[in-house]
Parts: sequence; structure tokens; C-alpha cells
Amino acid sequence: MSDTTLIMLCAGNSSRFSMEVKKQWLRIEHEPLWSFVTNKLASLHNFADIIVVGAADEIKFMENYSEYTFVEGGSTRQRSLENALKHVTTPYVLVSDVARACVSKEQLENLLTYKEDVESVVPYLPVTDTVTYKGDTINREDVKRIQTPQLSKTDYLRKALETNEEFTDESSAIVAYGGRRAFVLGEEDAHKITYVSDLQKLSCLKAPATVTLSGNGFDVHAFEEQKEMFLGGIKIDVPYGFAAHSDGDVAIHALIDALLGAAGMGDIGMLFPDTDAEYKGVDSKELLKEVVAKLCSFGYIIVNIDLTIAAQKPRLAEYKTQMRKVLASVLQIDVSRVNIKATTTEKLGFVGRSEGVAVIANANLQYFNWKI
Repeated sequence: MSDTTLIMLCAGNSSRFSMEVKKQWLRIEHEPLWSFVTNKLASLHNFADIIVVGAADEIKFMENYSEYTFVEGGSTRQRSLENALKHVTTPYVLVSDVARACVSKEQLENLLTYKEDVESVVPYLPVTDTVTYKGDTINREDVKRIQTPQLSKTDYLRKALETNEEFTDESSAIVAYGGRRAFVLGEEDAHKITYVSDLQKLSCLKAPATVTLSGNGFDVHAFEEQKEMFLGGIKIDVPYGFAAHSDGDVAIHALIDALLGAAGMGDIGMLFPDTDAEYKGVDSKELLKEVVAKLCSFGYIIVNIDLTIAAQKPRLAEYKTQMRKVLASVLQIDVSRVNIKATTTEKLGFVGRSEGVAVIANANLQYFNWKI
């Protein structure tokens, strides 16, 4: 049994990445980057446990990709690491970041070689350019570019982090606490992904798979008298609306389910439960905006959508064009990629009896292609 636990830090907000897609959700073929990096390290060593630290609102989606131990991140990298360390039972811990994608087996073995000798083992790269500091030229051989992953003695690292001082890596905290740090030569190929341009420097990262992901949604709502009707994102001029916790826009609700289905992200009830008072009477367009933003941050782009609205009443022919424009604006796609069809059920069923409306929605997504 291994005496080392792997902690993969993936809870950052990618503030320096300058892209709407969060760095950890960029696709490597079909895999999100966080999964690709974790699986790659996991294949290089038989860790006793693997802990993935993710943002609170992303963990339930991360769990769809693996059975690792998932831990909620904190407000900083250091707080996230402290959260993860609470779950570590091994004497050694290897900490890495999702941004360090191309670590080799040789690099990992070099770190493990010295684990009993010091409190922290750190990969580094030498500096080859002339270095000045506050106007003075300093000896570049005294300067090291520190990389991850870093190997630490677990108990020592826990104690070193019991401080209000923030450290940018584990070894700095350990040294500040009085621990010893050993350096092993790092790798240029283990370049850190900080900016978009860094992606092109990493040969181990393959482009996203060129597939289309399809999802469908279905929803129904009964009519309610003396209530405004909102359908397809617009107000319909009739004296009745839908019985619902939100504004009852059955078309948008079905569309949300189709979008989430294509992304494998569950359904509308997972994100916006009808037991939550926050969503009482909410404008469904706001829910759709939130879903679109989440899909974008998770590395998806919307290709097109197609809605079929089954309604004996009201008549919708004069509203379809406006619906398409409004939905296209919220989805951030061209109107030509939004299709809306309206039909009756020939007076059959609850729709035919004019008791409510049913909607079938279809949506297609693709992975954001960062390789272009």
C-alpha cells in the first residue's frame, strides 16, 4: 500500500486566464482538464488516495467523471489545501495544480526519491537569463523557478499552514516553519497553464473531440386564471398563465433540460429546485442565462436549439418570431439557429382540452475548441 496521497487543486476561478471557459473545464478530447491531469498523475503511481479539490458549485458535476474523493475548495489556494489535508491519512502528500498538466513519470519518481530525507521536495527550473532585482544584477544561479507537484510530510505541512500568512506553494510554508526543502530538477514540458497562450506550449494536450452532443427536454404546465403568461421568453396577451413555482415558462424549462441533458449535467430541478423560495415567481429567462453561463464556463458552446410547443390555446403564430429573437439573445447564438414550431394535439389529451401546454425541446452542444 502506498504511503502517499495525491491532492489535486482545481477550485481556482481562472482569473488570469482571460477566457469565459474556466481553465479546469477545457476539454482534452472528451475529458475536462482537471480530470485529464488527475488521471495522468494517478497512472504514474499507486497513490493511497486521490483528493480533488473543486469549487462548491462544481463538485456535483465533477463526480460524474470519477470516484475520487472530492473536497470543497476555500477562498484561497492555501485554504483549499487545508480543506483537503483534513482528509489525508498517509504520512506523505503530493500536491499539484490543475494548471500543471504534463508531469512525467521520471519527474514524479525524482520527487519520491527524497521524501524521507526532508520535509518538502520541490521541482525547479534554473534561470538562464540575466536577473535584476530592485536595480541590482543578482547571481542567476541563486534564482530558481519553482514548479509543482511538490511532495511534503503531511503532519509537518499541516502545522506549517497554521498561520494567517499566505504562501504561494507548500515548500515556502514549510521553510517558513523551519522545515528543510530539497530541490530536484524540473521539466520544461511541465509548463504551468496561466494564460491562454500557455496551452500551445504543452505537447501532451490533445484538442477537444469534434463531436456534437445532443439533449432533449420535456415539460408541461397547467393553466391558471388571472395570471400573466410567459412563454418562450415573452409575454403572451391572454388572461391566464401557468400554474408554477416560477413564472411557468414551460418552453424555457424544457429548453434548460435539453441543454443540461446534452452536457450530462442533470436537469432543471438540480439547479433550481421548486422548493427554494429564491425561485418563487422568477423570470425563467434569468434561469436560462445562468445555465448558458455555466455551460460556457464548463467548456461547451451551443450549436442550435429546436422547440415544439403543443398548445390548443393560445394561438402562437404571431409570437414565434419574437420568441426566436429573445431566446437567441439569451443563448448568445444567431437567430437562424433557434427554431420554434407550434402545433395542436387535434383536441386530444389535456392539451387538446385546453388545460395546459406541453413543450419538447432539443439542443446540440460542442466542446469549446481552445486549440484553434
